[in-house]
Amino acid sequence: MTQSPITDALKRVQAVLQRRPESAWHEDGPATARWAGETRVVTSHTNGTQVPSDMPTELGGTGDLITPGWLFRAGLAACATTSIVMAAAAEGVVLDSLEVKASSWSDTRGLLGMAGADGQPVFAGPGEVQLAVRITAEGVPPERLRALVQAAVGRSPIPSALQAAMPLALHISAG
Repeated sequence: MTQSPITDALKRVQAVLQRRPESAWHEDGPATARWAGETRVVTSHTNGTQVPSDMPTELGGTGDLITPGWLFRAGLAACATTSIVMAAAAEGVVLDSLEVKASSWSDTRGLLGMAGADGQPVFAGPGEVQLAVRITAEGVPPERLRALVQAAVGRSPIPSALQAAMPLALHISAG
């Protein structure tokens, strides 16, 4: 698959950012989630795209929609995939295939505010988060592809935020 438009776009952006590095800093588009009854939530992008989610039946949901946890993993996988594609284009590597699978384990007791056997609260977030990358590019040695993936994921925004365990600023309006 040709990646020329990506390569061209990256060169243009890099040229601009070399001249005006301050223009690289921008606010990321907000995701706004609105409760839609029961355990359903509709999350909206400023462009109008809406993503409904719900919890599984054992947690009071209908189980017919994706869960917020799945959206987290989807964002992680999509962000890593995009970064790998961009890195490949920048290095002149023409990809034949690329698949990134994000997986994790969660302990539902954490979501429910329960304590473990030791009496301590169970962690509510995902554990054992993993990315499995399958990548092919004709004529490119596997070790070069591994290095490309490692570097790209290392500068990919969502994987980087997860690895750095970014603090969450929580602002609450109640009343």
